Amino acid sequence: MNAIAVTVNGRSYSELVEPRLLLSDFLRHTLGLTGTHVGCEHGVCGACTVRLDGAAVRSCLLLAVQADGASIETVEGLAANGDLHPLQEAFRKHHALQCGFCTSGILMAAADLLENCDAAPSREEIVDMLSGHLCRCTGYEPIVDAIADVAGTS
Repeated sequence: MNAIAVTVNGRSYSELVEPRLLLSDFLRHTLGLTGTHVGCEHGVCGACTVRLDGAAVRSCLLLAVQADGASIETVEGLAANGDLHPLQEAFRKHHALQCGFCTSGILMAAADLLENCDAAPSREEIVDMLSGHLCRCTGYEPIVDAIADVAGTS
């Protein structure tokens, strides 16, 4: 067992973890933050995307011990004081989710894109970001529309 200390959505945690525990499993099973979904477990689908020290990462490709000392943001941390994050509100407005399985990972990647882009991302940049996420329900257009709406490029 290894001791790790992380900050998740602004809250500090100190836990003992197995050396081979995936970050996605740590978030879901140890901390109970089930908004991070696990799809392919190979980093392909994007459902497990979280932000680690301000960068979007696939939590199924990282070990929990690799996050020791890090700050992690999950989809549970987007809403504040009972108010949806602008991305969540735009997804609702544009009907950008159906089954919702991919949504948390896309929201986290979109938040990363919007926060780290020098200017409002173009539709092409949004589509490029989405190329790393699999959604079988929406056809992607409503997702692009929602992100573009928040970026001000719709």
